[in-house]
Amino acid sequence: MTEPSLHRRLGMSDAVIIGLGSMLGAGIFVALTPAAAAAGSALLIGLVIAAVVAYCNAMSSARLAAIYPVSGGTYVYGRERLGDFWGYLAGWAFVVGKTASCAAMALTVGLYAWPAHAHVVAVAAVVALTAVNYVGVQKSAWLTRAIVAVVLMVLTVVVVTTLASDAGSVDSLEVGSDARVTGILQSAGILFFAFAGYARIATLGEEVREPTRIIPRAILVALGIALVVYATVAATALWALGASGLATATAPLAAMTQAAGAGWLTPVVRIGAAVAALGSLLALILGVSRTTLAMSRDGHLPRTLAEVHPRFGVPHHAELAVGAVVAVVAATADVRGAIGFSSFGVLLYYAIANASAMTLSRVERRPPFIVCAVGLVGCVVLACTLPRASVISGVVVIVIGIAIYACRIALARR
Repeated sequence: MTEPSLHRRLGMSDAVIIGLGSMLGAGIFVALTPAAAAAGSALLIGLVIAAVVAYCNAMSSARLAAIYPVSGGTYVYGRERLGDFWGYLAGWAFVVGKTASCAAMALTVGLYAWPAHAHVVAVAAVVALTAVNYVGVQKSAWLTRAIVAVVLMVLTVVVVTTLASDAGSVDSLEVGSDARVTGILQSAGILFFAFAGYARIATLGEEVREPTRIIPRAILVALGIALVVYATVAATALWALGASGLATATAPLAAMTQAAGAGWLTPVVRIGAAVAALGSLLALILGVSRTTLAMSRDGHLPRTLAEVHPRFGVPHHAELAVGAVVAVVAATADVRGAIGFSSFGVLLYYAIANASAMTLSRVERRPPFIVCAVGLVGCVVLACTLPRASVISGVVVIVIGIAIYACRIALARR
């Protein structure tokens, strides 16, 4: 018997918006401060490195997604190109890493919307968005479209207001003596957390119309738009606050408006940040639940998670399970720790994507070998240069995943 399929309802603009909704919420309002603390005045160099690695990953993922237009993303690509173990490892890294991302985004909603009760708001946000995803991916895309529009308007107002003031200095954009190679690479690893949102497009491969045409284009369009937005906001933040000011700002965009003498914009920024994080959380839950669906179909996770709702055409058991786990993590986790842990898992996920793309033939239109190689090496290097606590916790969780896989194989052989 064949597994029930998801419904193909998403077009080009829907796919791009889902990717943007995930990326904009993460990068602008969460990752700039820890990245600036690591790279100092060389923050923009770290951003460029993260963008290059993300571009290589996007090229590999886009080509693989066109060949394998089903739910699961690199879990499917690794399984088909490298073997069952590598597919499983990619899926495990994605699910645990992006579960941490979900918690980080939920906590961002709480920290901006109601700081005194951030964890309570975070859990409420997870419950509400899980309910939205449950009633259909099309409704999720519509809501994400509205969220992205609001976020882009807020960012435009903040950047224009800041640049129109005399608060900043061009000297702040120069790379100073505080720049260190290890710090720059660490900042790139942290900022990669912000770029990884386009993975959501690939994981929705079974719900996109004309996936072989739409998915590759949507991935590159979403990544390009996000890069322009990130570079503009990061450069403006450095100009207005300097590296040290940005590194210590608890809410960098709000600090930009204060520096520009436009404190009246602070409530608008807080609303925009909460809305952006909601958009990112919405897209993240979509992606994690679809990878969970794919792994469940193959027996790596309980098969009940592969159930597709007969009316809404979504993996409802997977969505409820992901929502429950994220709610628990959001109630207890620290946002910065969640970002580092997430980056480690996602970088491993994309390392496997690049290795999978290397196995494509010319007939399958493999990306240039140098692109796959830079993506693979870049992911490994950035993962290793993340904060020590993130690397240690990431390694521990990956080892646990490998142990679970080994036990499952041993039981199957009996």
